[in-house]
Amino acid sequence: MAVWGGKLNTEGDGVRITVIGGGVVGLSAALRLAQRDHQVTVLSADPLAETTTTVAGGLIYPRHAEPADRVVRWTQVSVAEFHRLAEMPDTGVRFKPGTLLRRTERPLPPWMDAVGGMTRDASVSAPYADALRFTSPLVNTGRYVAWLDTELRRAGVGFERRAVRALSDVADDTDLVVNAAGLDAGRLAGDDTVRPARGQVVHVADPGLTEWIVDEDDFSYVLPHGEHVVCGGTEEFGEYSLDPDPGTTEDILRRCATLLPGIEKSEVLRVKVGLRPHRDEIRLDRDGDVIHCYGLGGVGVTLSWGCADEVADLAKR
Repeated sequence: MAVWGGKLNTEGDGVRITVIGGGVVGLSAALRLAQRDHQVTVLSADPLAETTTTVAGGLIYPRHAEPADRVVRWTQVSVAEFHRLAEMPDTGVRFKPGTLLRRTERPLPPWMDAVGGMTRDASVSAPYADALRFTSPLVNTGRYVAWLDTELRRAGVGFERRAVRALSDVADDTDLVVNAAGLDAGRLAGDDTVRPARGQVVHVADPGLTEWIVDEDDFSYVLPHGEHVVCGGTEEFGEYSLDPDPGTTEDILRRCATLLPGIEKSEVLRVKVGLRPHRDEIRLDRDGDVIHCYGLGGVGVTLSWGCADEVADLAKR
């Protein structure tokens, strides 16, 4: 049973659903399922404030995720939801203009209409061959996860802190399982195509930036969130270490200073590391009483609401 506006709602034909994974993908799916009157429990091996989601820079755009057609649809849904959330207090969601730099000129991305308002900047200079300007949601992931936590508890979602060794461990306690366990999701599904893409970022004090900037080919970015700026980044496939590397921190600050001279003078507040769950193609499907939703890599926040809606639709079957 779900709680709506503080009142217990006993209507509907909801089933018991266990969501494995406390990252943004699992939490978004859990909230959508609860809003459709299912009895939802989230299992997370880590505290919500310590998941890979909270390391993410929070810029909403889908990079090179596949399958492209589904990614466009998921992005459209998510951007629409972030428009709604940006009007609400304490979500950590704001819309900010910015520039996506590319070192070779390529066709406009298939998701351009999903974010809307994209234009080319003809004034770009070497080493860049192309620059795309658009306004996109920018999500302070720490605040956002805290907001999701509050909304989930308000909706009557239960939480358990525990690791899951196998899907069979939870099968007897639920009617349906959602496998959104991030890096562990592949293991639970018997899928060895999921691998870590280690990401390190540096948070520096925000000097009052009003725009974001990304070098898509160098994987460098400066993303302002008010009290801090996320400077990044790295994408090291197959690396499992969660220990910050001082040399990598220096390299990130050097690259970001090339993007935005002077940012290297801002006070370093913290260094964070996360392991993105990479898969060449995102998996979202239902297999019997298990819905698999994993392999989103670095676009989990971007695609979260689109994937959550599809998970909720699959739960009806």
